[in-house]
Amino acid sequence: MNNHMILRSPAIASAAASDYYTFCNDLHRHSFASEAEKALAAQLDFKRITPDNMQLVWSFLQRESGRTTDFSYGGTLMWVDYFHYEFAILNDTLFIKGRVESDVSKVAFSLPVGKMPLSMSVAILKDYCIAEGIPLIFSAVPEYAIDEFRDLQPSSVEELPDWADYLYSAASLSTLSGKKYGKKRNHVNQFLAAYPDYTFSPMTPDDVPEALQFMDAIDAEGDDTPMATTERQLNREMLGYMADADPVLSGGVLRDAQGNLLAFTIGDIKGDTLFIHIEKALRDVPGGFEMINKSFAAYMCGLHPEIQYINREDDAGDPGLRYAKESYHPVEMLRKFNVAF
Repeated sequence: MNNHMILRSPAIASAAASDYYTFCNDLHRHSFASEAEKALAAQLDFKRITPDNMQLVWSFLQRESGRTTDFSYGGTLMWVDYFHYEFAILNDTLFIKGRVESDVSKVAFSLPVGKMPLSMSVAILKDYCIAEGIPLIFSAVPEYAIDEFRDLQPSSVEELPDWADYLYSAASLSTLSGKKYGKKRNHVNQFLAAYPDYTFSPMTPDDVPEALQFMDAIDAEGDDTPMATTERQLNREMLGYMADADPVLSGGVLRDAQGNLLAFTIGDIKGDTLFIHIEKALRDVPGGFEMINKSFAAYMCGLHPEIQYINREDDAGDPGLRYAKESYHPVEMLRKFNVAF
Protein backbone atom coordinates (compact mmCIF):
# COMPACT_ATOMS: atom_id res chain seq x y z
CA MET A 1 0.00 0.00 0.00
CA ASN A 2 1.53 3.36 -1.00
CA ASN A 3 0.86 6.79 0.40
CA HIS A 4 -1.65 7.69 -2.31
CA MET A 5 -3.67 4.55 -1.56
CA ILE A 6 -3.77 5.50 2.10
CA LEU A 7 -5.10 8.96 1.32
CA ARG A 8 -7.91 7.40 -0.76
CA SER A 9 -8.85 5.02 2.06
CA PRO A 10 -12.54 5.40 3.06
CA ALA A 11 -11.52 5.43 6.70
CA ILE A 12 -9.19 8.37 6.18
CA ALA A 13 -11.64 10.13 3.90
CA SER A 14 -14.28 10.01 6.62
CA ALA A 15 -11.79 11.53 9.04
CA ALA A 16 -10.94 14.46 6.77
CA ALA A 17 -13.19 16.81 8.67
CA SER A 18 -11.66 15.85 12.02
CA ASP A 19 -8.20 16.50 13.38
CA TYR A 20 -5.69 14.63 11.26
CA TYR A 21 -3.29 13.91 14.06
CA THR A 22 -5.92 12.45 16.34
CA PHE A 23 -6.85 10.19 13.48
CA CYS A 24 -3.20 9.19 12.96
CA ASN A 25 -2.98 8.24 16.60
CA ASP A 26 -6.00 5.97 16.06
CA LEU A 27 -4.31 4.23 13.14
CA HIS A 28 -2.78 1.78 15.59
CA ARG A 29 -6.23 0.21 15.91
CA HIS A 30 -6.35 -0.64 12.20
CA SER A 31 -4.64 -3.45 10.32
CA PHE A 32 -3.05 -1.03 7.87
CA ALA A 33 -1.43 1.10 10.60
CA SER A 34 2.11 -0.18 9.96
CA GLU A 35 1.77 0.63 6.25
CA ALA A 36 0.74 4.20 7.11
CA GLU A 37 3.72 4.55 9.42
CA LYS A 38 6.11 3.18 6.81
CA ALA A 39 4.82 5.69 4.29
CA LEU A 40 5.41 8.54 6.73
CA ALA A 41 8.81 7.17 7.79
CA ALA A 42 9.88 7.19 4.15
CA GLN A 43 9.21 10.94 4.11
CA LEU A 44 11.73 11.66 6.88
CA ASP A 45 14.56 13.60 5.25
CA PHE A 46 17.22 14.45 7.83
CA LYS A 47 19.47 17.42 7.14
CA ARG A 48 22.38 18.78 9.16
CA ILE A 49 21.51 21.62 11.52
CA THR A 50 23.37 24.78 10.50
CA PRO A 51 23.20 28.47 11.45
CA ASP A 52 21.21 29.00 8.26
CA ASN A 53 18.36 26.67 9.27
CA MET A 54 18.66 27.06 13.03
CA GLN A 55 15.84 29.62 13.14
CA LEU A 56 13.46 27.01 11.71
CA VAL A 57 14.62 24.45 14.27
CA TRP A 58 14.32 27.07 17.00
CA SER A 59 10.70 27.77 16.08
CA PHE A 60 9.94 24.18 17.10
CA LEU A 61 12.27 23.99 20.11
CA GLN A 62 10.37 26.86 21.70
CA ARG A 63 7.27 24.67 21.71
CA GLU A 64 8.96 22.09 23.98
CA SER A 65 7.70 22.54 27.54
CA GLY A 66 10.77 21.55 29.57
CA ARG A 67 13.80 23.47 30.80
CA THR A 68 16.69 21.13 29.89
CA THR A 69 19.53 22.62 27.86
CA ASP A 70 19.14 19.97 25.16
CA PHE A 71 16.15 21.89 23.79
CA SER A 72 17.67 25.35 24.13
CA TYR A 73 18.92 27.35 21.17
CA GLY A 74 22.56 27.55 22.23
CA GLY A 75 22.62 24.02 23.63
CA THR A 76 21.65 22.71 20.21
CA LEU A 77 23.81 25.01 18.10
CA MET A 78 26.93 24.65 20.26
CA TRP A 79 26.93 20.85 20.20
CA VAL A 80 25.68 20.27 16.66
CA ASP A 81 29.01 18.89 15.39
CA TYR A 82 29.82 16.83 18.48
CA PHE A 83 26.45 15.07 18.46
CA HIS A 84 26.06 15.17 14.65
CA TYR A 85 22.65 16.80 14.94
CA GLU A 86 20.34 16.52 11.95
CA PHE A 87 16.68 17.46 11.74
CA ALA A 88 13.55 16.61 9.79
CA ILE A 89 10.08 18.13 9.94
CA LEU A 90 7.06 15.97 9.27
CA ASN A 91 3.41 16.84 9.92
CA ASP A 92 4.29 19.93 11.98
CA THR A 93 6.67 17.89 14.18
CA LEU A 94 10.42 18.29 14.64
CA PHE A 95 12.59 15.17 14.68
CA ILE A 96 16.25 15.53 15.71
CA LYS A 97 18.71 12.75 14.99
CA GLY A 98 22.03 12.75 16.80
CA ARG A 99 24.00 10.58 19.18
CA VAL A 100 23.45 9.00 22.59
CA GLU A 101 24.52 11.60 25.15
CA SER A 102 26.51 9.06 27.16
CA ASP A 103 27.93 7.19 24.11
CA VAL A 104 28.41 9.18 20.91
CA SER A 105 29.20 6.00 18.95
CA LYS A 106 25.45 5.22 18.91
CA VAL A 107 22.76 6.99 16.90
CA ALA A 108 19.90 8.43 18.95
CA PHE A 109 16.91 10.71 18.61
CA SER A 110 15.62 13.54 20.73
CA LEU A 111 12.10 13.74 22.09
CA PRO A 112 10.01 14.77 19.04
CA VAL A 113 8.51 18.25 19.35
CA GLY A 114 5.32 19.33 17.64
CA LYS A 115 1.74 18.40 16.93
CA MET A 116 2.12 14.68 16.24
CA PRO A 117 1.33 12.39 19.21
CA LEU A 118 4.36 10.68 20.73
CA SER A 119 2.94 7.23 19.95
CA MET A 120 2.79 8.08 16.26
CA SER A 121 6.25 9.70 16.26
CA VAL A 122 7.77 6.62 17.90
CA ALA A 123 6.02 4.30 15.45
CA ILE A 124 7.34 6.29 12.50
CA LEU A 125 10.88 6.26 13.88
CA LYS A 126 10.65 2.51 14.48
CA ASP A 127 10.02 1.99 10.78
CA TYR A 128 12.72 4.50 9.88
CA CYS A 129 15.26 2.68 12.04
CA ILE A 130 14.28 -0.72 10.60
CA ALA A 131 14.89 0.66 7.11
CA GLU A 132 18.23 2.15 8.21
CA GLY A 133 19.29 -0.97 10.09
CA ILE A 134 19.83 0.83 13.40
CA PRO A 135 18.24 0.41 16.85
CA LEU A 136 15.74 3.02 17.99
CA ILE A 137 17.16 4.95 20.96
CA PHE A 138 15.98 8.24 22.41
CA SER A 139 18.60 10.12 24.41
CA ALA A 140 18.43 12.95 26.97
CA VAL A 141 14.68 12.48 27.32
CA PRO A 142 13.34 14.92 29.94
CA GLU A 143 11.83 13.33 33.02
CA TYR A 144 8.35 14.74 32.34
CA ALA A 145 8.07 12.60 29.18
CA ILE A 146 9.14 9.29 30.71
CA ASP A 147 5.69 8.08 31.76
CA GLU A 148 4.39 8.56 28.24
CA PHE A 149 7.37 6.64 26.88
CA ARG A 150 6.79 3.82 29.38
CA ASP A 151 3.24 3.48 28.08
CA LEU A 152 4.77 2.58 24.70
CA GLN A 153 6.59 -0.40 26.27
CA PRO A 154 10.27 0.38 25.58
CA SER A 155 12.87 -2.33 26.06
CA SER A 156 14.81 -0.18 28.54
CA VAL A 157 14.73 3.16 30.36
CA GLU A 158 18.08 4.30 31.75
CA GLU A 159 18.71 7.42 33.81
CA LEU A 160 21.74 9.58 32.94
CA PRO A 161 22.82 10.85 36.37
CA ASP A 162 25.96 12.63 35.10
CA TRP A 163 23.94 14.64 32.58
CA ALA A 164 21.21 16.10 34.78
CA ASP A 165 20.99 19.89 34.47
CA TYR A 166 21.31 22.21 37.47
CA LEU A 167 18.35 24.60 37.68
CA TYR A 168 18.53 27.69 39.91
CA SER A 169 16.33 30.53 41.07
CA ALA A 170 17.05 33.51 38.82
CA ALA A 171 16.29 35.92 41.64
CA SER A 172 18.83 34.21 43.89
CA LEU A 173 21.67 34.16 41.36
CA SER A 174 21.09 37.76 40.29
CA THR A 175 21.25 39.06 43.87
CA LEU A 176 23.15 36.40 45.88
CA SER A 177 21.00 37.43 48.83
CA GLY A 178 20.49 35.21 51.86
CA LYS A 179 22.74 33.38 54.30
CA LYS A 180 23.46 30.43 52.02
CA TYR A 181 25.10 32.73 49.47
CA GLY A 182 27.44 34.32 52.02
CA LYS A 183 30.58 32.75 50.51
CA LYS A 184 29.57 33.83 47.03
CA ARG A 185 29.09 37.43 48.21
CA ASN A 186 32.54 37.28 49.82
CA HIS A 187 34.01 36.30 46.45
CA VAL A 188 32.16 39.15 44.75
CA ASN A 189 33.52 41.56 47.40
CA GLN A 190 37.03 40.28 46.67
CA PHE A 191 36.49 41.10 43.02
CA LEU A 192 35.18 44.58 43.87
CA ALA A 193 38.19 45.23 46.13
CA ALA A 194 40.62 44.21 43.37
CA TYR A 195 38.72 45.97 40.55
CA PRO A 196 36.72 48.86 42.04
CA ASP A 197 36.44 50.55 38.63
CA TYR A 198 35.35 47.47 36.71
CA THR A 199 32.70 47.62 34.01
CA PHE A 200 30.09 45.09 32.89
CA SER A 201 28.56 45.38 29.45
CA PRO A 202 26.61 43.17 27.06
CA MET A 203 28.84 41.37 24.57
CA THR A 204 28.87 42.80 21.04
CA PRO A 205 30.58 41.58 17.86
CA ASP A 206 33.37 44.07 18.59
CA ASP A 207 34.23 42.16 21.78
CA VAL A 208 34.76 38.85 20.00
CA PRO A 209 38.36 39.24 18.72
CA GLU A 210 39.56 40.01 22.26
CA ALA A 211 37.44 37.18 23.67
CA LEU A 212 39.12 34.77 21.25
CA GLN A 213 42.54 35.93 22.45
CA PHE A 214 41.28 35.61 26.01
CA MET A 215 40.42 31.98 25.26
CA ASP A 216 44.11 31.30 24.57
CA ALA A 217 44.91 32.24 28.17
CA ILE A 218 41.95 30.22 29.44
CA ASP A 219 43.07 27.18 27.46
CA ALA A 220 46.59 27.41 28.88
CA GLU A 221 45.10 26.94 32.35
CA GLY A 222 42.99 23.92 31.33
CA ASP A 223 43.72 20.23 30.91
CA ASP A 224 44.10 18.22 27.72
CA THR A 225 41.33 15.66 28.08
CA PRO A 226 39.39 14.91 24.88
CA MET A 227 36.26 16.62 26.22
CA ALA A 228 38.21 19.70 27.32
CA THR A 229 39.78 19.95 23.87
CA THR A 230 36.38 19.59 22.24
CA GLU A 231 34.83 22.27 24.44
CA ARG A 232 37.62 24.72 23.57
CA GLN A 233 36.75 24.40 19.91
CA LEU A 234 33.03 24.68 20.60
CA ASN A 235 33.58 27.80 22.70
CA ARG A 236 35.35 29.44 19.79
CA GLU A 237 32.55 28.48 17.42
CA MET A 238 30.01 30.08 19.77
CA LEU A 239 32.11 33.24 19.78
CA GLY A 240 31.94 33.09 16.00
CA TYR A 241 28.15 33.16 16.19
CA MET A 242 28.38 36.18 18.49
CA ALA A 243 30.66 37.86 15.95
CA ASP A 244 27.93 37.31 13.37
CA ALA A 245 25.40 38.99 15.69
CA ASP A 246 23.30 35.87 16.20
CA PRO A 247 19.74 37.06 16.94
CA VAL A 248 19.10 34.69 19.88
CA LEU A 249 22.40 34.43 21.75
CA SER A 250 23.34 37.01 24.39
CA GLY A 251 26.58 37.60 26.23
CA GLY A 252 28.30 39.74 28.82
CA VAL A 253 31.87 40.91 29.52
CA LEU A 254 33.72 42.16 32.59
CA ARG A 255 36.62 44.60 32.12
CA ASP A 256 39.04 46.36 34.44
CA ALA A 257 39.59 50.13 34.53
CA GLN A 258 42.05 49.87 31.63
CA GLY A 259 39.55 47.97 29.51
CA ASN A 260 41.24 44.58 29.81
CA LEU A 261 38.90 41.60 29.57
CA LEU A 262 38.51 39.74 32.88
CA ALA A 263 35.60 37.38 32.17
CA PHE A 264 32.83 36.71 29.67
CA THR A 265 29.72 34.59 29.35
CA ILE A 266 27.24 33.51 26.64
CA GLY A 267 23.68 32.30 27.05
CA ASP A 268 20.13 32.54 25.73
CA ILE A 269 16.52 32.53 26.86
CA LYS A 270 13.70 30.07 26.30
CA GLY A 271 10.41 30.72 28.04
CA ASP A 272 11.05 31.48 31.70
CA THR A 273 14.61 30.13 31.72
CA LEU A 274 18.02 31.68 31.05
CA PHE A 275 20.55 29.10 29.83
CA ILE A 276 24.26 29.62 30.48
CA HIS A 277 26.37 27.87 27.86
CA ILE A 278 29.80 29.47 28.37
CA GLU A 279 31.32 31.19 31.39
CA LYS A 280 35.04 32.00 31.40
CA ALA A 281 37.27 33.87 33.85
CA LEU A 282 40.99 33.81 34.62
CA ARG A 283 41.94 31.94 37.77
CA ASP A 284 44.05 34.83 39.05
CA VAL A 285 41.04 37.16 38.99
CA PRO A 286 39.52 36.86 42.49
CA GLY A 287 35.79 36.36 42.34
CA GLY A 288 35.77 36.54 38.54
CA PHE A 289 33.36 33.65 38.06
CA GLU A 290 30.99 34.82 40.78
CA MET A 291 30.98 38.37 39.43
CA ILE A 292 30.29 37.51 35.79
CA ASN A 293 27.61 35.06 36.90
CA LYS A 294 25.83 37.61 39.11
CA SER A 295 26.25 40.51 36.68
CA PHE A 296 24.92 38.65 33.65
CA ALA A 297 22.00 37.19 35.62
CA ALA A 298 21.04 40.63 36.95
CA TYR A 299 21.39 42.21 33.50
CA MET A 300 19.29 39.57 31.72
CA CYS A 301 16.62 39.47 34.42
CA GLY A 302 16.36 43.25 34.24
CA LEU A 303 15.79 43.09 30.48
CA HIS A 304 13.53 40.05 30.63
CA PRO A 305 11.35 39.97 33.77
CA GLU A 306 9.80 36.70 32.57
CA ILE A 307 13.02 34.87 33.57
CA GLN A 308 12.36 32.80 36.69
CA TYR A 309 15.09 30.16 36.41
CA ILE A 310 18.69 29.80 35.29
CA ASN A 311 19.96 26.53 33.82
CA ARG A 312 23.72 26.11 34.25
CA GLU A 313 23.78 22.75 32.50
CA ASP A 314 25.24 19.45 33.75
CA ASP A 315 28.51 18.51 35.42
CA ALA A 316 29.32 15.59 33.05
CA GLY A 317 30.35 13.57 36.10
CA ASP A 318 33.27 15.89 36.92
CA PRO A 319 33.67 16.17 40.75
CA GLY A 320 35.06 19.71 40.57
CA LEU A 321 32.22 20.94 38.40
CA ARG A 322 29.71 19.16 40.62
CA TYR A 323 31.03 20.92 43.70
CA ALA A 324 30.97 24.31 41.95
CA LYS A 325 27.43 23.87 40.66
CA GLU A 326 26.12 22.56 43.97
CA SER A 327 27.62 25.58 45.75
CA TYR A 328 25.05 27.78 44.00
CA HIS A 329 22.21 25.75 45.59
CA PRO A 330 20.08 24.46 42.71
CA VAL A 331 16.33 24.38 43.23
CA GLU A 332 15.99 21.30 41.03
CA MET A 333 18.00 18.72 39.14
CA LEU A 334 16.53 18.20 35.68
CA ARG A 335 16.91 14.47 35.19
CA LYS A 336 17.35 12.90 31.76
CA PHE A 337 17.01 9.38 30.41
CA ASN A 338 17.89 7.10 27.53
CA VAL A 339 14.93 5.15 26.20
CA ALA A 340 15.46 2.17 23.88
CA PHE A 341 12.92 0.15 21.87
